[in-house]
Amino acid sequence: MNIFEEIGVEEQVLAAIKDLGFEKPTPVQEKVIPILVGEKPGDVIALAQTGTGKTAAFGLPLIQKTDIANKKIQHLILSPTRELCLQIADDLKDYSKYVKGFTVGAIFGGSSIDLQMKMLKRGVHIISATPGRLVDLINRKKVDLSQVETVVLDEADEMLNMGFKDELEAVLSQTPKNRTTLLFSATMAREVKSIASKYMKDPTEIIIGKKNVSTENVTHLCYMVHARDRYLALKRIVDFHPDVYGIIFCRTRKETQEVSDNLMNDGYNADALHGDLSQAQRDVVMNKFRSKHLSLLVATDVAARGLDVNDLTHVINYNLPDEIDAYTHRSGRTGRAGKKGTSIIIANMKEKQKISTIERQISKKFIHSSVPLGRDICKNQLFHLIDRMEKVEVSDTDINSFLPEINKKLEWLDRDELIKKFVSLEFNRFLDYYKRMPDLTAPAERSKSKKASGSNKDMGMSRFFINIGRKDGVKPTTIIGMINDYTGIRDIEIGEIDILDSFSFFETDESCAEDILEAFKDKTHKKRKIALELAQQAKRSSSRSSSDRNSDSRKRSFGDRGKRPFGDKGKRSFGDKDKRSSGDRDKRSFGDKDKKRTFKKR
Repeated sequence: MNIFEEIGVEEQVLAAIKDLGFEKPTPVQEKVIPILVGEKPGDVIALAQTGTGKTAAFGLPLIQKTDIANKKIQHLILSPTRELCLQIADDLKDYSKYVKGFTVGAIFGGSSIDLQMKMLKRGVHIISATPGRLVDLINRKKVDLSQVETVVLDEADEMLNMGFKDELEAVLSQTPKNRTTLLFSATMAREVKSIASKYMKDPTEIIIGKKNVSTENVTHLCYMVHARDRYLALKRIVDFHPDVYGIIFCRTRKETQEVSDNLMNDGYNADALHGDLSQAQRDVVMNKFRSKHLSLLVATDVAARGLDVNDLTHVINYNLPDEIDAYTHRSGRTGRAGKKGTSIIIANMKEKQKISTIERQISKKFIHSSVPLGRDICKNQLFHLIDRMEKVEVSDTDINSFLPEINKKLEWLDRDELIKKFVSLEFNRFLDYYKRMPDLTAPAERSKSKKASGSNKDMGMSRFFINIGRKDGVKPTTIIGMINDYTGIRDIEIGEIDILDSFSFFETDESCAEDILEAFKDKTHKKRKIALELAQQAKRSSSRSSSDRNSDSRKRSFGDRGKRPFGDKGKRSFGDKDKRSSGDRDKRSFGDKDKKRTFKKR
């Protein structure tokens, strides 16, 4: 007896899924199907990642429970996006191809509402819908949900993250109270629990894996870089993986388009997916990506929700998501169906706390790696080229006639020389590009020992002198606020800050030194003109500093209370309580939506 048959799948549906190559049920199917095909099916909460076979888990029982003679809507499936809505409808059509008279329809925005109303008027047994369009049809009194027996909320957490809470409640209020409700979600967020407690009756909870935990098949990597080097690091990561087929997640639509444009300009097979695209443009991009004419899809979280693409090798987080749960969704798009996948974060030093939070969420540690160097990239590309050559199919019939002429032309080359020239033809561009490229890994991450030694030169930090201090009401947060506000750059790496009586010192990433010096020109603090210099220049201006100190009636020598010695409490290290903690304006907490990064082409 077939395993699907053992758990209650009937003959007609069994024949269809056999045609599709279904051999044995996935864990979620094995647990959900028997509950739904029983005489008294109850409510179910199933926590499982996308790609685990959820559609068949609820779809096969719903087809079997449908009364073909009744043309009213009997089962309703809600999902967050047009793509997922259509995919569910298409899958149900495949599962039911031997069930005569069975109909399923898709209701979604971005398509003719008139055609959808005509379909509803003809009658349909199951509808797969997005919440917004369905509420529109309810308000127009064009859809009747009074006979719905089952409501499925697929990717419920995604629908709630997208702001569909009111729509979900409006839809559920139109369905009978004695309905069966099925909730499928990758995570059990607070909002999901709220919906479950309000609209479900003693649900059976099924957990495939652990709650909010990443799939075991996904490796999590983290590359620490300066924020300004994020795009260069992205290119190196992509070049290091010649067979990459993945999604690059950005935070904003603008950044998504800019990253995509830059990748295309640099010769990569990439395109963008975000909310500013029309439905027709989205369809073109997704068709190219699914057919692997694109190897990289640059997308926002909202635009990528509901996408179900097989065989992704990588998910790359160009920026960390605003919500912690979103990382689980992103990384869960790879490593499916028993295959291995990799989720990569490109982060800067200020995001360490966010990464720790994600590690706790997914119950896994990130592997911190150095950004690939040119030599390593070239090696991978070289052997990828050789692998392709070994696997290429040769048409002897077509090529043999050219061989005598080819042999004659190349007879002056020995074997090694021929191989070198063949390889260099494709390989030289990588060698030329990466020949003198620097190490992009953040210095503090690259060498912890250098940081401990306090060597600014080794760390790539510049030390500044500024002519305002404790008497001017200056705190470390004052300095950070000035850097952020005057430069307009929110992710400059800041090191140690010393606040003294009448002047101060602070450290920043040396690559931003000129920007900072320029930004502080002609600025004032409490009507006092600010003078900012690099610390070594400030030494030459020591007479000014001395007169500043002499003007203090309580003249003190270096090391007295007036000027704190190295390590004393007058000197605040990055992260001390005078410096803003996670959540303040200069260092936003994980999930702060006011923080916006803009990608700049370098």
